[in-house]
Amino acid sequence: MTDKPALSLDFKGLLCPMPVVKIAMAMKQVKVGQTVEAVATDPGVMADIPAWARTSGNELVELEKREKDIRFVVKRAK
Repeated sequence: MTDKPALSLDFKGLLCPMPVVKIAMAMKQVKVGQTVEAVATDPGVMADIPAWARTSGNELVELEKREKDIRFVVKRAK
């Protein structure tokens, strides 16, 4: 990914459903076409964030499980 995210958020320690709630709120703060990057520790985001992106109409740009956390980037589509 080459573009810098409009927002970078830390969801470490938050459990389901809070990462989804927080990313949904964050998407309202950015313009269409901008991205939000977040890091979480709840393994549930591996399924929850892609499902939320599909149902919300936003685009999941990246989803990466790292050693101690999970990083994801979502682009606002509408």
